This record gives sequence, C-alpha cells and structure tokens, in this order.
Amino acid sequence: MDLSIYFVTPHDPDAKLVEAALQGGASIIQLRDKVASDEDLIARAKTLVALAERHNVPLIINDRIEVALACGAAGLHMGQSDGDPKAMRAKLGPDKILGLSVENEVQMAVAAALPEGTLDYVGIGPVRATPSKIDHAPPIGFERLADIVAAAPVPSVAIGGVKAADIPAVKAAGCAGLAIVSAISAADDPKAATETLVAQWRQA
Repeated sequence: MDLSIYFVTPHDPDAKLVEAALQGGASIIQLRDKVASDEDLIARAKTLVALAERHNVPLIINDRIEVALACGAAGLHMGQSDGDPKAMRAKLGPDKILGLSVENEVQMAVAAALPEGTLDYVGIGPVRATPSKIDHAPPIGFERLADIVAAAPVPSVAIGGVKAADIPAVKAAGCAGLAIVSAISAADDPKAATETLVAQWRQA
C-alpha cells in the first residue's frame, strides 16, 4: 500500500476533482463527507470507487463502515470516537484497509496494543491547525510527530495542515506519507498540484 500522497476529499466532492487527483498520481483516496445521508454517500461512493479502481488506487471511506461495506470501498478510516478498531476489523474482514486517527502518545500506546492485523496504518496529527477540520485536537508539531511515529506499529501518515513544503520534515519524522485536503482540492489545477506533491515526495 502506497500512502505517500493521501488525498482526503472535501465534503461533497465531484468526480472531476477525484479524477484529477488520480491522474496527478494520488496514491490513496479517502472520501470524507460528514453531511450527506448514508444513501446519498453510498451512491456517490460507488461512482468514485469505480473511478479509483480504474487507476488501481484504493478509495476508503471516512468514519462510516456501513457506507464502506455497501459501496465496495477498499476500506475505512476511523477516528478515536468511531468505535472499537477490533470490532471494525471484524466487520471489514481481513482484506480491507483499516486506518485510525491518532492524536497523541496515549492513543498511540492503545493502538500499539491492538492485535496484529487490526490496523493497516495510522494517521497522526493534526501537525498544524487546519481549517478543513474545525474540531481537531491541539496541533502536535513535527518534533512530537516523530516521537509518536516512532511508537507506531504500522506505517504512519501525517495529517492536519501539512503541505508540499513540509514533505522533507514529514519524511524525516518517519512517515510513509502525508494526508492532503486543500493543497489539492483548492488548487486551480488539482492534477498539477498532485503531480507536484508526488514529485516533491520522490525527491525529498
């Protein structure tokens, strides 16, 4: 699994935006929409899952396991308040991707104690304050990011306020990638923005 350029969609993304990120080289897509009904999100997700599969890129669903199962997504990303990771893994089965948000050292210790095979990766942050998620935990910065990554039992992705200029620091912290929202979704040319991120990751 390539976590390097991990695109998290804004709410209600259109297929053109996701297609642009895929064409630009995004290595994994997370569909995040906390507003849409399950019915609406399942319908949209089915379209985007098929689109991502044509690019051989996994598309996973944020928070809602019933949506993930109904749309045939590659997996689920869950937050700390979304339930028991072991129960989520049992519902998903062994072959789907399961990611967990981790905000601090205590949560990482709990994640590290989970049975092997429960999680595929952890998203650590927010590294910085980010306007794309107004209820986020206090930012951890890059020094604490490295400390928390060092305790991770699975690959880590830096989340929250990170951008292209942070790629060397994210790599130095030991992360396998960085999760991007607005640096792609708010770009004038999302495909070109993604291509730039991919190139910078490879060069760092």
